[in-house]
Amino acid sequence: MGGNEGNARLTAAVAAVLLVLLAGEGATIPFVRQLMTWHVFLGLLLVPPVAVKMLSVGWRFMHYYRGHADYVAQGPPHPLLRFLVGPVTVVTTVVLFGTGLVIAFEHPHEGLIIGLHKVSFIIWFGAMSLHVIAHARTVWRYARRGMEKALPGRALRQVVLLASIVAGVAFAVAALPQAHAWTHWASSHHHHEDH
Repeated sequence: MGGNEGNARLTAAVAAVLLVLLAGEGATIPFVRQLMTWHVFLGLLLVPPVAVKMLSVGWRFMHYYRGHADYVAQGPPHPLLRFLVGPVTVVTTVVLFGTGLVIAFEHPHEGLIIGLHKVSFIIWFGAMSLHVIAHARTVWRYARRGMEKALPGRALRQVVLLASIVAGVAFAVAALPQAHAWTHWASSHHHHEDH
């Protein structure tokens, strides 16, 4: 898909999409009692694009450590990102979305899974904020390169990006009825707590 440059462009494009989707998901949090269904829907929609982002970063990681010249030439990330922010972001992303899926499909009303989901979000938000700040200029730079000149594999990268969004919408639409019982309980439960 265009080597290191192509992979970087795919990573940047997915990151830009994720910023928009995560902003939408984040906007539901202050009003999560009233917007529980939207919160769950956007969370489910995010799963495929998040998976593509993690795979593209993992691809770069693997090729860098296997000594592929164009990946090595770009150099490693800053040590803080490489050894702390990156690993924490990956682990908390897996826990956050994993527990979110369990909540959506298993409908726990309290306990460990709910607690892990909340705690992982707090840690994830801090790590992700640092990650976004550190990579914002890189994402913008690769986004501009994508508009300025073609690179082999461009069509495939666009298909992968679009497919992740379509898959996310399809997954969310298909899974939401399964999650509806929990979202209804959560909304009504919180409504009763307020009175």
